[in-house]
Amino acid sequence: MPLLRICAVVVALLAATAVPVSGQPQVAAAQSHSEKIIFDGGGDDVLNGLRYHSFRIPSLIRTNTNRLIAFVEGRAADNADFGNINLVYKVSDDNGATWSNLREVVGAGQGTWGNPTAVVDRSNNKVWLFLNFQPEGHSPVDSWDDRQVWLTSSTDNGTTWASPVNMSETLKPRTLANGRSWNWDAVGPGVGIQTTYRNAGRLVIPAQHRNIYSDDHGVTWKSAPLRTTTGGAMEQTGESTVLELSNGELYRNDRPTSATAEIQERRWVTRGTIESGFRPFAPASCLLDPVNEGSTMRYNADAPARLAFVNSASTETRTKMRIRMSEDEGRTWAYSRPFSDAPLPGEGGSYREGGYSSIVKTADYHVGALIEVNENTSSSSTSHRSIAFRKVNLPWIQGGVRDAGCDGGIS
Repeated sequence: MPLLRICAVVVALLAATAVPVSGQPQVAAAQSHSEKIIFDGGGDDVLNGLRYHSFRIPSLIRTNTNRLIAFVEGRAADNADFGNINLVYKVSDDNGATWSNLREVVGAGQGTWGNPTAVVDRSNNKVWLFLNFQPEGHSPVDSWDDRQVWLTSSTDNGTTWASPVNMSETLKPRTLANGRSWNWDAVGPGVGIQTTYRNAGRLVIPAQHRNIYSDDHGVTWKSAPLRTTTGGAMEQTGESTVLELSNGELYRNDRPTSATAEIQERRWVTRGTIESGFRPFAPASCLLDPVNEGSTMRYNADAPARLAFVNSASTETRTKMRIRMSEDEGRTWAYSRPFSDAPLPGEGGSYREGGYSSIVKTADYHVGALIEVNENTSSSSTSHRSIAFRKVNLPWIQGGVRDAGCDGGIS
């Protein structure tokens, strides 16, 4: 198996020619990027005597102490989406330079613990972690309770975790709009948010066809189905992301279902509020997507306010990972750069980065990203899957492609 691979590159740029009011010349910030494997499928990541075959489905958060917590699914026997899958994690207290040994959130039994979707309550540094759970043997998912919603939390910066609680009765609807049983379900995967503009302090978790939210710091949680402003159901997407726009609206950037993807092969986006509804989903013409998960976040709120987005920018493959930046609240994504500009050490051939991701702003003003790695794309059913951690700064992103016409799909 590949050993821990680390590559860090810092490229100095020439001094800018602009002269500020002070009369002193400014020096342009240096481009910075680093990349390494932090969850090594089939490698040295062993916990409780178990050497995990694969790691998939990341979630990355930063706590109030600037600790990074990286959650992933630890797939014990193979890389399949069901079976003995535990929810494991690592922490970093130096902006991702080093990481702890493997730790476990939950792993009891032979069922599937997955789809980690985490959020930090900034008022008290409590970490909430939503999960999906499939009891042993439930594949395919063909009844309502074959796929459940569970919740755990940590009050000590991710050191220990409360026993998870089954929240399905409250947070998973029984039926779809057409009356069929709501069997398959997905929270996230990825991260939630805490709002600051409207309903300040609200915790919001993106989930299939709905938003899960709390207005009392997690004492109670509610499920709000995605509806248009005229009350129509919005059930065209699956895995989901959420962030808050500067006007207080929620922005969803979701993975379309297979039926819609065959027509559009784009990310599907909307904006609106839990109370008043959302605009109908629309494909973002510039955001190519191979029917895969993506990740979003707000980079900063002061002018120019910026959003970040990561996915595989392709209609055919998950190996075209690209980071984008918007300076107009997602209307356009003017800056973008492929991560292939800074390839993982040893990448090439059938060893390829690409797939699910999760992003966060680090304390040293970089975008930190967890991204899946497939160690043998020509043998995908048995290939070990790993997770890379990347860091790139704003100048690195802006040093890529500039396309002011990259349409984000919302007005």
